[in-house]
Amino acid sequence: MRTTARLLTGSALVVASIGLGAQASYAGDPGSLEIHPRTVAPGDSVTVSTQACGKDGRGVGDAGSLGAGEFKLRPGTHKDFAVGEFTVPAHTRSGTYGISVFCKNGKEATGDVTVRGHHAPSGHVKTGVGGSVGPDTTQIAAGVAVLSAAAVGGVLLLRRRASGTQGG
Repeated sequence: MRTTARLLTGSALVVASIGLGAQASYAGDPGSLEIHPRTVAPGDSVTVSTQACGKDGRGVGDAGSLGAGEFKLRPGTHKDFAVGEFTVPAHTRSGTYGISVFCKNGKEATGDVTVRGHHAPSGHVKTGVGGSVGPDTTQIAAGVAVLSAAAVGGVLLLRRRASGTQGG
């Protein structure tokens, strides 16, 4: 009886917490600002959209926190969304910055954009030359000699075992 009560109580708590979380994370929340992409590098373009401005709504966005200034929002391809765009300035440092939108209908929407560092890893990893600068005939000859000696030694050992003449 206790196990059934615990199971039902636990299930009820899980369902309640999922239900509460789902409402808060709904992308179409009129007060939310959808930002794409959320993580950018200096020089990247960022698109923002919101339903806060209403159908065929307009507004002004503020990306001044990262130095991009104001940008306009206009009705997007989906008439329920107002859409705007700005470019992250080249001098912007890494961090998370707040973006605000002020709609003509008096509503406001906010969101965050994260700027990653100026020098994102790209290309080959520089780990040193490791002896691969150029062909060194001495090292190649030494390697061939070692491999040959190992092969000859292995063949002799196998022949010796096969003939049954093991010393010792």
